[in-house]
Amino acid sequence: MLTIENQIAEIFNKTVKAIYGDKETKNIEITVATNEKFGDYQTNFAMMNSKILGGNPRAIAENIVANLIENNIIEKLEIAGPGFINIFLKDEFLAETVKKIMKEKYEFLGLNTDGEVIIDYSSPNIAKRMHIGHLRSTIIGDSIKRMYKFLGYNVVADNHIGDWGTQFGKLIVGYRKWLNQDAYKANPIEELERVYVEFTKASEDEPQLEDQAREELKKLQDGDEENYRLWQEFIKVSLDEYNKLYGRMDISFDTYYGESFYHNIMPGVVEELTSKEIAVEDQGAKVVFFPEEEKLHPCIIQKKDGAFLYATSDIATVKYRRENYNVNKLIYVTDERQQDHFRQFFRITDMLGWNVEKQHVWFGIMRFADGVFSTRKGNVIRLEELIEEGKRRALEIVQEKNSDLSDEEKNNIAEVVALGAIKYADLSQNRQSPIIFEWDKILSFEGNTAPYLQYSYARIKSILRRGEAEGKPLNENATIIFNDKAERNLAAQLLQLPTVVLKAAESCRPNLIADYLFEVSKKFNSFYNSCPILNQEDEVLYSRELLASKTAEVLKTGLGLLGIKTLERM
Repeated sequence: MLTIENQIAEIFNKTVKAIYGDKETKNIEITVATNEKFGDYQTNFAMMNSKILGGNPRAIAENIVANLIENNIIEKLEIAGPGFINIFLKDEFLAETVKKIMKEKYEFLGLNTDGEVIIDYSSPNIAKRMHIGHLRSTIIGDSIKRMYKFLGYNVVADNHIGDWGTQFGKLIVGYRKWLNQDAYKANPIEELERVYVEFTKASEDEPQLEDQAREELKKLQDGDEENYRLWQEFIKVSLDEYNKLYGRMDISFDTYYGESFYHNIMPGVVEELTSKEIAVEDQGAKVVFFPEEEKLHPCIIQKKDGAFLYATSDIATVKYRRENYNVNKLIYVTDERQQDHFRQFFRITDMLGWNVEKQHVWFGIMRFADGVFSTRKGNVIRLEELIEEGKRRALEIVQEKNSDLSDEEKNNIAEVVALGAIKYADLSQNRQSPIIFEWDKILSFEGNTAPYLQYSYARIKSILRRGEAEGKPLNENATIIFNDKAERNLAAQLLQLPTVVLKAAESCRPNLIADYLFEVSKKFNSFYNSCPILNQEDEVLYSRELLASKTAEVLKTGLGLLGIKTLERM
């Protein structure tokens, strides 16, 4: 099923061609009307093309209105101002199209979905527990993945874990000196974190520990059997822990290609950069210098001791993906502090002639009112703690409002509501804005929140169950009729879903979906308040039941794109 905008644009294209022949006009852009008084959709086509078509914009608009080709979509056109065209849809078309929501796959004209979109997100460091600083990359990346899949792309979700580097030498030394085996069995990552802190403290008084760590790291890099075994063990226990958390958050990945995966590719990358004279030797290191006008700092790709850097690893990642996937686009989700790094290595891959579309989706840092999270300050909130606190608060509300439910039901509702509240509090914000962490704000269940939207969904399901109990079950084949303005307004809002997802995916802004769902919920409540559903004549009852059901489907789909589940009962 084509989007409404695409269907209207096709009618306009045929009309313009019939009037003006094959003149190469600018694309017809159809947008949702800013106010229902101005119709359902609008276009400024006449104004955009007045020079090409050689005429006054209003006269061009009048020509289009007078010669609109016959169709079953547009009821009427009106001209506003200097040449805007307001588009009013036929009620029958609106009603029939609403019935098709989620039944037919959406098609998006001009969208190139060939190849794979590879999204790189979450990326925790091995042997460290995930904390609230990992939340934004993880859930923004997951939402982008869901949006691109909805649009019909083949998506590869990659968790580029930090599994290589100097910390492993320190961990190996610490493991042998201070590890408590019982604590390690009970909670491996917590114990590895403790050991790492122990190493950091001890090395202040015993600087030789740093030399030992370098030796152990060198042995690991040279393939020492015991160090390699320990390194793999650290990765395994870490991933086991992360996957429990990911599973709980309904987040999954297709690949976990960490830094170590690309280690053998990096020497070839350095060789290619030097042979093409993109990288030059500078004080023993291999460095890429950029033209002055690009305002980019020089980028070291190999230190004088032969060590590689993040830039080398990321360039190697692009090389691997080019050679092993049919890449449509590469998307990287990280915080704002890495913008310069991405500009540098993106530019280097362009200098190499690797024609791959790349996008750095950056987000503002989450911080406390008095500053950024810091492990040293001890003010880091573990992701698991955040979820547990959210669940505890949600459970209190469930106990108060639904004390007759079983403990299992209460627990399930509390878990879904808490995770929804946490994700939505973040995803409903402009991702580039910093977020100040406040428990009450992030776990709010009132206003523009996931629990409010989840409740709207559950309320619709409750109405439909009541209808069924009264012998008036939902009829998917009922005719939708509009006796009230609120019914039509709701139907028109539901039809905007695919275009909203398209805009949200293109800009990688999940908040556009959140804004849309809040609007759907408000329009449903207006409809519900002015249009009784169950105590009506059959024709009206079945129409309103079906409209309510389609609203529930849109809410469920939209929340699903944010990685948020719905509940049949709340």
